[in-house]
Amino acid sequence: MGFPLYGVLGALAVVVAEAVMFARVDPVFTYFTAIVWTGYILFADALVYRLRGESLLTRRRSEFAVMALWSVPAWLLFEAYNLHLQNWRYVGLPDDVLLQALGYGWSFATILPGVLETAELVAASGLLATRPSIRWQITPALLRGWLAMGLALLVAPLLVPAGVAGYLFGLIWIGVILALEPINYRLGAVSLLRDLERGSTVRLRQLLVAGALCGLLWEFWNYWAGAKWYYSIPYPLDFGLRVFEMPLLGFLGFPPFAVECFCLHQLAWRFVRGLSDKRNPLPLSPWDKIRNGGEG
Repeated sequence: MGFPLYGVLGALAVVVAEAVMFARVDPVFTYFTAIVWTGYILFADALVYRLRGESLLTRRRSEFAVMALWSVPAWLLFEAYNLHLQNWRYVGLPDDVLLQALGYGWSFATILPGVLETAELVAASGLLATRPSIRWQITPALLRGWLAMGLALLVAPLLVPAGVAGYLFGLIWIGVILALEPINYRLGAVSLLRDLERGSTVRLRQLLVAGALCGLLWEFWNYWAGAKWYYSIPYPLDFGLRVFEMPLLGFLGFPPFAVECFCLHQLAWRFVRGLSDKRNPLPLSPWDKIRNGGEG
C-alpha cells in the first residue's frame, strides 16, 4: 500500500510546528499542542493505512468524525472534575475568550483521535497480537458489580473537601472504565468485557501501550508549548520527581486513560450507529478483531 499524501503533510506539520514553536512565533507558539497533535494524527493514520490497507481517514471517516466531535464533551467531563480536584491548570492562554475557546476546542478534539489512532497503529504493527488468556464468565452479577463500583468511584471524590479530593483522581480514571464497560457490553457495543469473555486480552494490552506512548508525547510536546498545563499533585504523591511537567507517578494514569477513551468512543459510536438487537452487535473494525484469528 502507498503512503497517503495527508500523512506526509501531517509529518511536515509536526516538524515545522516544532521549529516555529521553538522560535516562539505566534499563533503556532500558542496553539502548538493542537497543531502538533493534528499533524501526528494524520501521520499515524497514514501509517495505519500503509500497514493494513485501511484506516479511519480512508475507510471509516464517519467514525473518525464522531470520535473527534465526541472528544470535546468527553474531555470536558474530566475538566468538570478538575474544578473540584484542582490537579492541573492552564497557563499562556490568549486573553481573548473566543481565541481561548478555539484553543480549548481544537486541542480537546484531538484527544480521543490521538489515543485511538495510536492504538490502531499498535494493532496494525502486529505488536502484542497473541497470548493465550483465561476466558471470563460474564454474568449479570458481574456487570452490576462493575457498574456499582464504577459509580461509587466516580462519586467518591466529589464527597470530600477539595484539599483531600486531589488525592483521589485515580478513582475517576478507573471509575469511568468500570461504569462504562457493563453498559457497552449490554448495548452490544464493542467492549473489553466481550474480549475477556472469549479469552482475548489483545485489545486491552494494545490500548495500555498506546496510552503510555501518548502520555510521553503529550508531556514532551506540552513542556515547550506557549499555552500549556501544569500539574498540582498533593505532596506525598509528587515526590518532587517530574518528567517534563508531569510528576513521575502521574504517568501511571495514561495507560488506563487510553482504556477510558476506548470505552467513551465505543459508547458514542454505538448510539450514532443506532441501537440494534443485542444479539446482532455491530461488526468489529479491523483493529478490533483478533489478528489472524488468534485468541490472544
